[in-house]
Amino acid sequence: MSKLNTRGRPPLVPLNGPLRHLADTTMITVGSLITALAFNLFLLPNQIASGGVSGLSVLAESWFVAEPAFTQWALNIPLFILGVFILGRNYGLRSLLGSIVLPLFIYLTKDGPVPTANPLLASIYGGIGVGLGLGLVFRGRGSTGGLTILAQVIQKVTGFSFSLSVVLLDGTVITLAAFVLGMEQAMYALIGLFVTGRVIDALEVGFSYTKVAYIISDHTEAISEAILNDLDRGLTKLEAQGGYTGDNRTVLMVAVGQNETTRLKAIVRSVDPDAFVIISDAHEVLGKGFKREA
Repeated sequence: MSKLNTRGRPPLVPLNGPLRHLADTTMITVGSLITALAFNLFLLPNQIASGGVSGLSVLAESWFVAEPAFTQWALNIPLFILGVFILGRNYGLRSLLGSIVLPLFIYLTKDGPVPTANPLLASIYGGIGVGLGLGLVFRGRGSTGGLTILAQVIQKVTGFSFSLSVVLLDGTVITLAAFVLGMEQAMYALIGLFVTGRVIDALEVGFSYTKVAYIISDHTEAISEAILNDLDRGLTKLEAQGGYTGDNRTVLMVAVGQNETTRLKAIVRSVDPDAFVIISDAHEVLGKGFKREA
């Protein structure tokens, strides 16, 4: 009989070697396809240049009638070489796949139907699509190349933080969009860029379906036993000191699913109605009873 975890499922086996490589390659490829569809369906038809090499390709298409896929290849190739030269071979190899397949998918899906001509809707849905795609690429430990590589180079050469380098580069693209496409289009690009960032963050750290509770009580042993037996959750005992009294005391820390918080509060209240309970969001919990890193 296979060993089950506390949720009644067999434990997941971490991916290693060829399986890990296959999973990463799949996520990078699928993520690039989603990004390309969002670009062609929403951003390009509505001339929304929301940062990055894709934003520059929108400007080039508007200014020089240049094919966006060719523009992205033309920019990605020298940036990829620069990344290999300055950041090292390993970083460059992780960026190679996305740098090639994203412009390829953009070229192959360029004649798809355009769902909306409303630039506000296009910036929102385009931002969501690009965020989903890039989030998958990042979870596959890859990159779509472009200005991400340049931001890493700036970080290494100047000492600027990576986030500041990205802001400077994307800000430059959106400033150019204001001159080439107009101020209103630049504002739509800012909306798309903001939505993309939020979606990537959600994919990177999770959607906050898990809670972490900190319980301070004079009856920690009884509460611990009740949580272990009635809620079937593990917990951790943290040694703490009262800020006012200076007394040593034990704080219980327990991670629970969102649907278990009501039961947890009821259990604590039944043992000690005066217990002090803090419940906060945990964006991602890895380990037995929750999920394991693939």
